[in-house]
Amino acid sequence: MSLEDGMRRVVGVLPFVVVGVALLLDPATAGPARWNLLVQVVLFTLVAAIPGYLTRHVSYVDVAWPWGLVGIGVVTLVTAHQLSAVIVAVAYLAMGARMGLWGLVLAVKHGWWTPGAPKVELPRYRYQRRRWERQGFRSETWSVQYEIWLQGLANATVLAVPAFVVAADHSRTLSVWTVAAFVLWAGSYVLESVADRQKQRFAARGERGTCDRGLWRYSRHPNYFFQWMQWNALVLLALPSLLTLFHATTLLVWAVLALGLCLVSWTLYVTLTKHTGARPAEYYSVRKRPDYRHYQATTNMFFPGPVKTPRTAAE
Repeated sequence: MSLEDGMRRVVGVLPFVVVGVALLLDPATAGPARWNLLVQVVLFTLVAAIPGYLTRHVSYVDVAWPWGLVGIGVVTLVTAHQLSAVIVAVAYLAMGARMGLWGLVLAVKHGWWTPGAPKVELPRYRYQRRRWERQGFRSETWSVQYEIWLQGLANATVLAVPAFVVAADHSRTLSVWTVAAFVLWAGSYVLESVADRQKQRFAARGERGTCDRGLWRYSRHPNYFFQWMQWNALVLLALPSLLTLFHATTLLVWAVLALGLCLVSWTLYVTLTKHTGARPAEYYSVRKRPDYRHYQATTNMFFPGPVKTPRTAAE
């Protein structure tokens, strides 16, 4: 690994660290931030880092990360002083529990914690190994731990900002803005679940080829899109509280927390489209299904849109 590649990894975590420091420095968010940091460290160490070190597999993080969201929800609920904080806590609990339970199903299915059972790495993390090779990262042990703790750091910092900013605003009352943001979150949550269910039914029927039914007709990854929209809804929900905090903290800390809200949307977008989402999934889909290239030519990758003809797509 070259010094340049190593520095790129260090630079990649700096925004998360800066936002985490801001959460700890702001008196209104410091308490929840400290508890959340403890929760994430314990959770990721026991569930992902230690098993990852012993097996050289990253997939354990697919259990740790969503249950880390549950942890954020619990910390927010315990510190809640108003209905808006309860609402945002419920959103984190619902998102985390849904993905966390599915992660546990995969863990049992693949025997991740069963002694002596062969460990199966999820395709997206097999794809990560290709990236490590291209980028010159030679230490598998270090790379596995980096991937695991990058997600743990996100939970401890940036992804907790919407929850803790709302919880810090003790004067906030229920408003049309709050209701609208929660409706957007709830609708996106339902549509993500619908997309996953449509894909499961397609697979259960034993149909060959690519699922292009229902929501999958308008986006190649509608589940990822609507997961991203849930986080955008949480950012919108937190905006009024961010404005309230402007007069309750230093300008620098406030600016970093504002940056943290922006990073929520950006981090999830990059993750779901490139890092562990669409790009790795499509790398294997093209190789497994001959019709997938046609699907790529006629259907938007992420943002839902009308079906295109191959000629229109080429243009």
